[in-house]
Amino acid sequence: MSRVCEICGKHPVAGRNVSHSHRVTNRVFRPNVQKITIREANGHVRKANVCTQCMKAGKVVRA
Repeated sequence: MSRVCEICGKHPVAGRNVSHSHRVTNRVFRPNVQKITIREANGHVRKANVCTQCMKAGKVVRA
């Protein structure tokens, strides 16, 4: 499954874990993307990868 939100375009970004002793390791911040059934503006129903923040904000209508 793609880890990109089809509504807002949110995608994984790179960052770093920094320990208490300041040892640094690379990591990835992944968005919480779910595959849900949505209803489009023209009435069609389809499945889409949508992040949970877009669902909570009401940017999509679930079918």
